[in-house]
Amino acid sequence: ERLLGFDATEHPIALQLGGSEPDKLGAAARIGAEFGYDEINLNVGCPSDRVQSGRFGACLMREPALVAECAAALRAGAGGRPVTVKCRIGVDEQEPREALFALADAVAGVGVETLIVHARKAWLEGLSPKENREIPPLDYAIVHALKRERPSLQIHLNGGLTSPAHGLAEAVGLDGIMLGRAAYQTPRVLLDVDPLVYGAPAPAASPAEAVRAHRDYVAAKLAEGAPLHALIKSMLGLFHGLPGGRLWRRALSEAPRDAGLEALDAALALVEAQSARAAA
Repeated sequence: ERLLGFDATEHPIALQLGGSEPDKLGAAARIGAEFGYDEINLNVGCPSDRVQSGRFGACLMREPALVAECAAALRAGAGGRPVTVKCRIGVDEQEPREALFALADAVAGVGVETLIVHARKAWLEGLSPKENREIPPLDYAIVHALKRERPSLQIHLNGGLTSPAHGLAEAVGLDGIMLGRAAYQTPRVLLDVDPLVYGAPAPAASPAEAVRAHRDYVAAKLAEGAPLHALIKSMLGLFHGLPGGRLWRRALSEAPRDAGLEALDAALALVEAQSARAAA
């Protein structure tokens, strides 16, 4: 429950698994299905040394047949839930067209038809995970080529997308986008999703309103014993680039480990005071 539990408001929610042993992945997928996850995703994109030592993540780009075995096991364990694959366009000296298409064809052969493609190679030697998210050049064109030549597959674009608007512009003709760092570092960009994608009003008019809307959730989780720092970690960049943004991050980052809801309220008060001064 501590590792896999989630709140009902988080639906639809995917469980990402890493590994290269089909039987264990199948068992993990069954557990994920029992917990009520809406999607099971296989990680074929992480380049870290620790992940490589466990023979999973991006190094599996070299073993499409094994990835297909793993994907088939996930499908068998997922109880009818969608199984997807998150991958790179290749690793090291691989030719992206060969590597990406081979992986896509392999998993499609076992019924997995959705790939989320980080449009960069991963260099398994010489670059850190952070550098692997920034240094290898983006190649959106190869992702579009995959969709054109494999139109029955659902292809989602990931990598270097700075906002929902940017992602949608780069992904014309594809089936979706995935935001990673942009959503984590500047989460207020997610306020644009409903208007741009669904033609619906944003769930909050401003970052401050989003904090207030989130307050009841934080209070409920604090009452269950969750620490504040775990609950607000993804909120630290909410005011990035706005008046009071640094005050917000500092106040929450420096809050005591046993802090409660008052720390969140105090941080928001600092931001709003700074915003008022900037507007005066």
